Amino acid sequence: MDIEQSRTFLAISAHGSFLAAARQLHITQSTVSARIQRLEDELGARLFVRNRSGASLTPAGRRFLQHAKRLVLTAEQARHEVGLPNRYRATIRIGGRIALWEGFLPAWVGWMRRTATDVAIRSEIGFEEDLMRQLVEGTLDIGLMYTPSHSPGLVVEHLFDETLVLVSSRPDDVKPGNDYIYVEWGPGFYDKHARSYPDLERPPQVVNIGWLGIQLILNNGGSCFLPARMAESFIAAGSLHRVAETPEYVHPAYMIYPRESDNPVLAEALQGLRQLAEHTIPK
Repeated sequence: MDIEQSRTFLAISAHGSFLAAARQLHITQSTVSARIQRLEDELGARLFVRNRSGASLTPAGRRFLQHAKRLVLTAEQARHEVGLPNRYRATIRIGGRIALWEGFLPAWVGWMRRTATDVAIRSEIGFEEDLMRQLVEGTLDIGLMYTPSHSPGLVVEHLFDETLVLVSSRPDDVKPGNDYIYVEWGPGFYDKHARSYPDLERPPQVVNIGWLGIQLILNNGGSCFLPARMAESFIAAGSLHRVAETPEYVHPAYMIYPRESDNPVLAEALQGLRQLAEHTIPK
């Protein structure tokens, strides 16, 4: 069996269908089916039951699940760790939304480098779907995100609350204008935003990450909702301005990690994130 077969197996297990796995892996459904057929032939057991609602694991599939995770994990670890000097005892792999790499996660990396000098760190930026997939596969130790999904074997822990505020390139704005940029902060934000601005026309500009919203309003003018933590330095520099008397939205950030892990530094890394959130994020 090869690694791609195991990746495909894990994608079906996580998403519950061959079609969803194909979309996730950016391959055809026939390729997914062929990989699973070869894997089942090699293992001599049927791994999935397929029906109208999707695909579910057979008892043999459930037994293979942990083996598949370990196969994928071993390949990823080998690629990164084989070349590490002997003074490093472990590697921690962390991924997060780009907004969480604005200040917070770099501070955590710095803390880890100071307190655990014998630990190597792999850092990644990603969206929820990709981060959750890596957590399910076991190729990521910790994922930080705003809208996690729940998966067996993973812990979803609330880490801190962002405060989303309206900022503008102009100091005299009082509400979203014609050049307002809607940032897709998730379904929770969508609902609150719609209640706050029921008469607002559909914004002609939409972006999927706050960083892109910042770039657009800095270059072209306009306004958008950003985490106060993320906007702070731009406001201090005078390049962006807080729009007064506009709604603020609580936007929870979560860390997701395996319930059971043999990584010897996972607990230390998680505690560092908790301490950093406690001492650096305004309440």
